Amino acid sequence: MDFTAQPKPATALCGVVSADGKIAYPPGVKEITDKITTDEMIKRLKMVVKTFMDMDQDSEDEKQQYLPLALHLASEFFLRNPNKDVRLLVACCLADIFRIYAPEAPYTSHDKLKDIFLFITRQLKGLEDTKSPQFNRYFYLLENLAWVKSYNICFELEDCNEIFIQLFRTLFSVINNSHNKKVQMHMLDLMSSIIMEGDGVTQELLDSILINLIPAHKNLNKQSFDLAKVLLKRTVQTIEACIANFFNQVLVLGRSSVSDLSEHVFDLIQELFAIDPHLLLSVMPQLEFKLKSNDGEERLAVVRLLAKLFGSKDSDLATQNRPLWQCFLGRFNDIHVPVRLESVKFASHCLMNHPDLAKDLTEYLKVRSHDPEEAIRHDVIVTIITAAKRDLALVNDQLLGFVRERTLDKRWRVRKEAMMGLAQLYKKYCLHGEAGKEAAEKVSWIKDKLLHIYYQNSIDDKLLVEKIFAQYLVPHNLETEERMKCLYYLYASLDPNAVKALNEMWKCQNMLRSHVRELLDLHKQPTSEANCSAMFGKLMTIAKNLPDPGKAQDFVKKFNQVLGDDEKLRSQLELLISPTCSCKQADVCVREIARKLANPKQPTNPFLEMVKFLLERIAPVHIDSEAISALVKLMNKSIEGTADDEEEGVSPDTAIRSGLELLKVLSFTHPTSFHSAETYESLLQCLRMEDDKVAEAAIQIFRNTGHKIETDLPQIRSTLIPILHQKAKRGTPHQAKQAVHCIHAIFTNKEVQLAQIFESTGEKNGKLWSPDEEVSPEVLAKVQAIKLLVRWLLGMKNNQSKSANSTLRLLSAMLVSEGDLTEQKRISKSDMSRLRLAAGSAIMKLAQEPCYHEIITPEQFQLCALVINDECYQVRQIFAQKLHKALVKLLLPLEYMAIFALCAKDPVKERRAHARQCLLKNISIRREYIKQNPMATEKLLSLLPEYVVPYMIHLLAHDPDFTRSQDVDQLRDIKECLWFMLEVLMTKNENNSHAFMKKMAENIKLTKDAQSPDESKTNEKLYTVCDVALCVINSKSALCNADSPKDPVLPLKFFTQPEKDFCNDKSYISEETRVLLLTGKPKPAGVLGAVNKPLSATGRKPYVRSTGAETGSNINVNSELNPSTGNRSREQGSEAVETGVSENEENPVRIISVTPVKNIDPVKNKEINSDQTTQGNISSDRGKKRSVAAAGAENIQQKTDEKVDESGPPAPSKPRRGRRPKSESQGNATKTDDINKPLGKGRKRAVVSQESPGGLEAGNAKAPKLQDGAKKAAPAERQIDLQR
Repeated sequence: MDFTAQPKPATALCGVVSADGKIAYPPGVKEITDKITTDEMIKRLKMVVKTFMDMDQDSEDEKQQYLPLALHLASEFFLRNPNKDVRLLVACCLADIFRIYAPEAPYTSHDKLKDIFLFITRQLKGLEDTKSPQFNRYFYLLENLAWVKSYNICFELEDCNEIFIQLFRTLFSVINNSHNKKVQMHMLDLMSSIIMEGDGVTQELLDSILINLIPAHKNLNKQSFDLAKVLLKRTVQTIEACIANFFNQVLVLGRSSVSDLSEHVFDLIQELFAIDPHLLLSVMPQLEFKLKSNDGEERLAVVRLLAKLFGSKDSDLATQNRPLWQCFLGRFNDIHVPVRLESVKFASHCLMNHPDLAKDLTEYLKVRSHDPEEAIRHDVIVTIITAAKRDLALVNDQLLGFVRERTLDKRWRVRKEAMMGLAQLYKKYCLHGEAGKEAAEKVSWIKDKLLHIYYQNSIDDKLLVEKIFAQYLVPHNLETEERMKCLYYLYASLDPNAVKALNEMWKCQNMLRSHVRELLDLHKQPTSEANCSAMFGKLMTIAKNLPDPGKAQDFVKKFNQVLGDDEKLRSQLELLISPTCSCKQADVCVREIARKLANPKQPTNPFLEMVKFLLERIAPVHIDSEAISALVKLMNKSIEGTADDEEEGVSPDTAIRSGLELLKVLSFTHPTSFHSAETYESLLQCLRMEDDKVAEAAIQIFRNTGHKIETDLPQIRSTLIPILHQKAKRGTPHQAKQAVHCIHAIFTNKEVQLAQIFESTGEKNGKLWSPDEEVSPEVLAKVQAIKLLVRWLLGMKNNQSKSANSTLRLLSAMLVSEGDLTEQKRISKSDMSRLRLAAGSAIMKLAQEPCYHEIITPEQFQLCALVINDECYQVRQIFAQKLHKALVKLLLPLEYMAIFALCAKDPVKERRAHARQCLLKNISIRREYIKQNPMATEKLLSLLPEYVVPYMIHLLAHDPDFTRSQDVDQLRDIKECLWFMLEVLMTKNENNSHAFMKKMAENIKLTKDAQSPDESKTNEKLYTVCDVALCVINSKSALCNADSPKDPVLPLKFFTQPEKDFCNDKSYISEETRVLLLTGKPKPAGVLGAVNKPLSATGRKPYVRSTGAETGSNINVNSELNPSTGNRSREQGSEAVETGVSENEENPVRIISVTPVKNIDPVKNKEINSDQTTQGNISSDRGKKRSVAAAGAENIQQKTDEKVDESGPPAPSKPRRGRRPKSESQGNATKTDDINKPLGKGRKRAVVSQESPGGLEAGNAKAPKLQDGAKKAAPAERQIDLQR
């Protein structure tokens, strides 16, 4: 129900009265006149209100009856009544009258209507007091007016705008926070109906609404602002044109007089945009025009406005109005500095509220980060840091990069802001982890960058880095455990340059601390000119370590004067810099000193600030004994694997290594803090770790901090000494160096300790074998582990899991690496010998099981075979015994008997003799077994001794010393090995065995090496060995040319099947070589000395053999048949050079002696010669092998006839282990090749040892000498040879 319809004239109604001419009142209501009291009037009016309230529009009779009363209530008496209650009741009656008589009002006069509505509007002010007893009647009045829309009657009035303005102002003034939503709703209904149903909104009426949006009014009455905001939202479609017109008048036409609000136009735009952007659809293009104004202040105002509009949280103006956004971005490059500054400040809100616009802003901020104005560069940093602190995702890496660049700005203010901003980000996202790991990783570079700044020359930069470190990187106010955890993982994650910077920072602080300590020491001395001069120099040094050194000098002098006068202050400072000062004590001392120097009358005290700088630099706010203990506990957790290393982004190894490095650095600056048994126990645990760097750092920590260990911590001392000895002997060079330094720094009996180290090192340095009790537990464990593997495999007796293959690879690798699998040279020579023996024996043990013998490759077999030529005597001896034992029991395949052929190279005579006896027994047992077991003939390939020849030929063809197939010396070695085996096999020609062996050698030449069938060089070496074997067989037996009883079978594992139509009749050794091998000059043998004379140069030394002209004991049968050879030896009267070494020593002893050969006792010569000469069918090498002890005995026996020649030939630089030394008469090229030739397949070659049992045994024999005409018959020589 409303008055929106056009009202009809009410002339007729105005004249209606009762029949008696009086006004009709409701029943029970007496006449209301000015003659009654106010109370009675109020009482009667209430009854009238009740009557009108109960009436509705359909009561036509009542409407006619009470029309005079309605007119009467609109009289001046009631409208101007002084009593507010009367006025309220009258207003309620009038509001009901408008409702009852709608759509036609009973009042026809426009003036009367204006007076009535102004009267009603004035009564609405009563809504202000919600606690008033009459508030309900005021609310009823408002509700009635809003529901009926009574004010719409005023549209017909000429000056209705006055009524509306008064109504709007009244409603906006009375609204408050005590009103409920119904009151606000009725007000909105009342005002919106006026706006939406009228012909337009005048400027005055618009001002009455907009004035509530101005910040000043907004702050005074928030409810009026909210009411205006909701009203504008509800009437946006109607009022938008009026608002556009207003702003057009002010902004474009410049008519500020159109409204009193013209000066608040930008504030209004901002508020209207926040209420509803649609209110400004026509206004925004006008702002783009203003952005291009020539007036800088005007541009600045528009920029401030648009910054708020674009930056507001829910604004989509930038996407809806791209031209305006681009025009606004152009203001970042405005010529006016304040405009650029305002643009930069806006960017922070924009980044926080609109991350999608960051891409547009980045390029403009990049340019402004290099702005010539310091303030703008500063604000760029503030903008980015503010947004990043709100949410790191709001800023991209490029924006953070701008801040990173500004840490090196030329202006201190900008640098400081950038550094502090980055520090705050690091603390928020890395230390506190407020945004998770991804955010922490994004800013993880900050810690390194901040510490890198410590490299700058400016003292301000250095001091700020120290402050940042103490407050942000490792906050000093944290609890000790948390603080050290922070430092522990920070140090582990820093880059090398940052680590150096942090170390330098601690170093500088420690140095300044020492300067202050020296200054205090000067105060304790008597006053003198020298003392004053020294004190002045110290003050100048301290001032250089403070900001603004010029001013700092004056303040430091003043502080020094205060120190001289105040003894308590000096004692506080001494406590602060003492090594035992804890972090909590340091905090108390700093506060106490600052309190004493503070001046309450002087709020800003530059002197106090400077002293605080000094105290902050020298105070131990991070490190004390408790902190070191916490660090050590953290490191222990990393070692035990219980720390949170992975969660902190650091691997356990890195954490341990960095933790030790951190402790090492702190051991220089805070050595006293380490002095506790718990700390040292943990460091001892680090010393036992395998990581070289960790152990080295732990030793250095002991060196720096352990000066009281010997007196205060005897248990630590007793544990530390053997570890230091072990590191000095077997550690890396750096560890050994630090261990010696540590012993020198800690112990009083350092001379005794060092003497023990160097003595034991000298004793064990070159030792190749040590007693069982001296073998390290680690090596014993490894040996047992190898045995465990072998026993397990032997128990399984199958290779389905391929475990045997991996085990064989492991054993082969151990042989190749000479027993040192890690190849880090941290294992002793004797331990390596033990491991080589264990590996070789293990392969031999596995070969006894058929399923494993099949998978042993020829290469692995060859590695195993070379153990019999090991450089260690005991390894050769034990391996040969194990080999013999397994072969005698027929546990090993026949091919392993071929290993004994390599014993021809053993430099110890007794070892060669032992190998020959083993061969004799093995061959005898096998032949006897074949005779006693007729069924064994089916297995002749694995039992018949002669079948060892193919295996022997293949093994020698792959000898690592056999490198050149035409080298005479190498061929002579091959011939000696062949004959060592063939001599025993050819003792008897059973079943025409000589021809059988010859046939095997010839058949091999028709095959190829199965190990490398396509390599011509390998096959050539194989054929060459065959030719040498054929040469030896032909020369030693006349029966070999007979027909072979059967065609021999060759093992397919080593030789391929003969190819059809393949004929290999080529001779791979020349006729000249053949002659040299059979009848040429004898191969010289070494004369070995046994005098324990140390060498001047370290390293293994080879055994130098003498030439044929230098010794007469090495001439073979063929040369003995030529008298001229022996005569030349006697007539030359030359000196024999004897060279020997002590086996199993890394620095072998070498004896060079000169022995004249004339005036020799013929009887003695004859006796010796009868023991050494041989027949043609006996190996020429047999008489040439000599032991160290034999040579030594010779030197002792003929001491009177010998002279030591110190100028003898120098020893080559590299030994040839497992081979008799080459003749010095050979060409230089050959000698060089032999010496420098790399060791093949892990072979440790044998050397002569005076420690070997064979050597000692042979020492009892007389040294052989060449005699004239003292030759025995061949049968006698044969007999002597077999008795050896």
